[in-house]
Amino acid sequence: MSIGLIALLDDIAALAKVAAASIDDIAGQAAKAGAKAAGVVIDDAAVTPRYVVGFDAARELPIVKKIAIGSLRNKLLFLLPAALLLSLFAPWAITPLLMVGGAYLCFEGAEKVFEAVMPHEAAHADERQPTATDAKALEDEKVASAIKTDFILSAEIMAISLAAIPAGPFLTRALVLAVVGIGITLAVYGGVALIVKADDVGLALARSDKASLWGRLKAGFGRALVQGMPYFLSALGVVGTAAMIWVGGGIVVHGVAGYGVPEIAHFIEVIAAHAADALPAIAGAISWILTAAGSGVFGLLLGAALIPVAKYIIAPVWNRLRRTRR
Repeated sequence: MSIGLIALLDDIAALAKVAAASIDDIAGQAAKAGAKAAGVVIDDAAVTPRYVVGFDAARELPIVKKIAIGSLRNKLLFLLPAALLLSLFAPWAITPLLMVGGAYLCFEGAEKVFEAVMPHEAAHADERQPTATDAKALEDEKVASAIKTDFILSAEIMAISLAAIPAGPFLTRALVLAVVGIGITLAVYGGVALIVKADDVGLALARSDKASLWGRLKAGFGRALVQGMPYFLSALGVVGTAAMIWVGGGIVVHGVAGYGVPEIAHFIEVIAAHAADALPAIAGAISWILTAAGSGVFGLLLGAALIPVAKYIIAPVWNRLRRTRR
């Protein structure tokens, strides 16, 4: 009896080790896949706070919560099954779709740069102007618009993550994608919640009793927080735009290299390698920076070339299809 019990405990311990190793493997793959989508994640965090602008402070967190739930629904109920089915039945389509997503990122980023340098009407309409007059209807319209925008960004995140996951069992790939989707959503919208409430926290700290040194320090920090948030949001927008262009450019560069046009990728690698050799103390950092910069320059040029295509071809065709559907 005791020998049988010991054997059973050994089997349980072995299963526990296998389960722990599987969990570690899933977590590690999810972390790597999520890191590949970092550029889109930054842009997602930079875009979302604008959807709560103009609402009462008490409604800010509920609105962020609604958008986060919609984002999870996008990723887990629609995009994750679609990505897995694609990997099973049409794996050859992953790279072309990823390149289309990368080109879209380049276009979005270049459009934002163009808008900053030369303000104009955007070539695309990713967000219709709210028409609701009732506060509840306006909130619902904003949330719906945010969730639609999130769907596009989430599709890019899931596609990039899927491409970064090594071949393996179907269940493992599904769990990795689910962990990526949940983790990125919590990170993005947790960060957004902190951003949109930062000015309220700053105002509360600014009202601290200034009789003591600690109170004066808290009040000073609160004022700095309130005054600094607009600059932080602007900087976040710039970083998000740069990340879109760099990530999108990198996706397209690697994609075309896989289809027999490696010259662009090779040119960027040669420049990065020469610079790294010249500065061996920081070779890794220099190589990464110049590779990202090279991908960014390519992405900006590609995005700029796509702006007239979107304005004069894609947008008119899309508008005509919408009118026909109505």
